[in-house]
Amino acid sequence: MPPGVDAVIRAAGAVLWRAPGNADAPEVGLVHRPRYDDWSLPKGKLDDGECPPQAAVREVAEETGHKVALGRRLGRAHYVVRSPKARQTGPKIVDYWAARAVDGTFAPNHEVDELRWLSPAAARDLLSYDFDRTVLDSFVAVPLPTATVLLVRHGEAGERAEWDGDDYLRPLTEDGLRQAAELCSLLALFVPSAVHSAPPVRCVQTVEPLAAALGVEVLLEPLLSEDGYTFDPDAARRRFLELARGSVVVCSQGGVIPDLVFALAGPAALDADGHGDIPSRKGSTWVLSMRDTQCLTADHYPPKT
Repeated sequence: MPPGVDAVIRAAGAVLWRAPGNADAPEVGLVHRPRYDDWSLPKGKLDDGECPPQAAVREVAEETGHKVALGRRLGRAHYVVRSPKARQTGPKIVDYWAARAVDGTFAPNHEVDELRWLSPAAARDLLSYDFDRTVLDSFVAVPLPTATVLLVRHGEAGERAEWDGDDYLRPLTEDGLRQAAELCSLLALFVPSAVHSAPPVRCVQTVEPLAAALGVEVLLEPLLSEDGYTFDPDAARRRFLELARGSVVVCSQGGVIPDLVFALAGPAALDADGHGDIPSRKGSTWVLSMRDTQCLTADHYPPKT
């Protein structure tokens, strides 16, 4: 780092929400930090080796005592930390997610002495910073989902031309197995309750670590394989929508995912580099926030490596 240039502070946070009585009238959780005497969304700096979604979940737990299920992305805040009370000053980038409270109890700690649950309108009035208000506005702008579907493309499995057996039996390579482990860490942040997969071995192997961690079986979905989807895409899409209940993982193939995502999310899912493609690299994930049969938002997570 050149002299006089501050390192960028990377952080992550969330709009913590719950809907105890009415799914259309959520409450959001704000935290009071005595060090600054301010009200903010829960957030904090990334630990070494931590990705932003992991940091968001950890920071919410540390500041509020609540385990959460991540949902859609809510954007990124850029600002400069100048307060003499801060442990580190300089430019700061904070990535935010919607985060549904799953369970937990707040206890005052050295960073946060109060957690207050409020309507979004009341929370907006209480927040101390405009950048937090902008993130909250992004949360309010989209209805609450009824489901979060994690649509995964299988990991690396080598070249089809170099495999002599039945293509359905082509397994993950060492790189693919590493991707499966990395995906397990990411997908678990969304607290899925079920894991589905197209039948090819490489698809099943991609989500087996997650299924083992959750203590559930991998449920096979023939319609969501390339063969099944090509034969009857309408039936495959109907089956996908049937699976969209709560938080669920679906692993499929490159001949399915782009078309399926476009059918659900439309042009908003196209990449931003002008090629007009739906990104779908091996080991990648689409996080689709669904309300019944409507896709509200589509967030793409490229493979970590």
